[in-house]
Amino acid sequence: MSSYIINGGKKLEGIVKISGSKNASLPIIAGAILNGKTTKLYNIPNIHDIQITLEILKLIGCKVKKKNDKITIDSSNIISYEIPYALMRQMRSSVIMAGAIVGRFKKAVFSYPGGCEIGARPIDLHLNGFRKLGINIEEEGGFIKCSCDKIVGTEIHLDFPSVGATENLILASVFAQGETIITNAAMEPEIVDLQNFLNLMGAKVEGAGTNVIRIKGVKNLKEVSYKIMPDRIEAGTFLCCCGITNGNIVLENVVPDHIVPVISKLEESGCKLYLQKDKIEIKAPKRLLCTEIKTMPYPGFPTDMQSIYGACMTVAKGTSIIIENIFENRYKYAGELIRMGAKISIEGRMAVIKGVRRLHATEVYSSDLRGGAALVVAGLHAKGITRINNIEYILRGYENFDKKLNNLGAEVTIKEGE
Repeated sequence: MSSYIINGGKKLEGIVKISGSKNASLPIIAGAILNGKTTKLYNIPNIHDIQITLEILKLIGCKVKKKNDKITIDSSNIISYEIPYALMRQMRSSVIMAGAIVGRFKKAVFSYPGGCEIGARPIDLHLNGFRKLGINIEEEGGFIKCSCDKIVGTEIHLDFPSVGATENLILASVFAQGETIITNAAMEPEIVDLQNFLNLMGAKVEGAGTNVIRIKGVKNLKEVSYKIMPDRIEAGTFLCCCGITNGNIVLENVVPDHIVPVISKLEESGCKLYLQKDKIEIKAPKRLLCTEIKTMPYPGFPTDMQSIYGACMTVAKGTSIIIENIFENRYKYAGELIRMGAKISIEGRMAVIKGVRRLHATEVYSSDLRGGAALVVAGLHAKGITRINNIEYILRGYENFDKKLNNLGAEVTIKEGE
């Protein structure tokens, strides 16, 4: 169990380059299965979830080469249609592999996925969508077996605009006979990135970024090179790190339009933000002001930013209200922030945060990816030494987090597990 050791109370200043998007990279890497040829991807973040995904590709027969932020995937000789159980249990988004595998080979075997424990995240929407495409589903001994003679385009309505289900159904429909229409689809920028990648490969997908996506089946795909979009959650995280430390930083390799709700709330909190095409400068006030947020599917306030922004509000002037509408267990981080002196009360999906002037440095434990990032935000503010344990969760989603923070004037070191 590794830990971050943070000597807090330092103002962040300088320039930070945002890495490629974790949540865009994973489905696009899965999409490389479809063409049966070589795919070159750029701006891939060097994080744990990517490593697991590439390991899955290798185990099913892909040849994978990685150098810095570039990976080359040769999917011409896949020998297995089963996603390895041990790796599937480590990462929920590995279920996206199923759509690509069944889309290409008309069969796939996988188990229920694992990942962060932030609440029930059933894959019923994925499986129901597969069934509507004519894919037979058998569940036995914790494993799900998919098979069909052909995939037939149809109309699929999602009861909830699930990002993962939307991506999985797009991947499964690329080679379908006829047209597939997904209604109430998720509208996240990562889905637009997936569409752009697939279309460059020769697929016919349109409507990403709206709630209706149409996929016209094709027979073949070609080799492709593609650059992944910047990570909007990492960008939002660094903005919050700056906000809580009374800092002044510039983010490079960022798309401001992707994080409008976060920018808006930081402005409400007293921050000054200056936006360019691919840059954001933020100047934080001496003390943030309280705000109210409600998490919603895109383009609403992202659930992945709720805990991180909540950490900022622990030291804001006044009382902040957070309503979590996506995942019921997103407040696990609150107990650790209370250990640091925060005043937070939870009632169902609502958190009431009464701002204090200063958090106390202490030892805390990360229980999920974004909750762990929230503890880093808090630790940067608290004077003294904060130790954050279980940072393996944080390493799943942030590339060189400690190094980037240190380049901005923070003092963060990693203590390896004993």
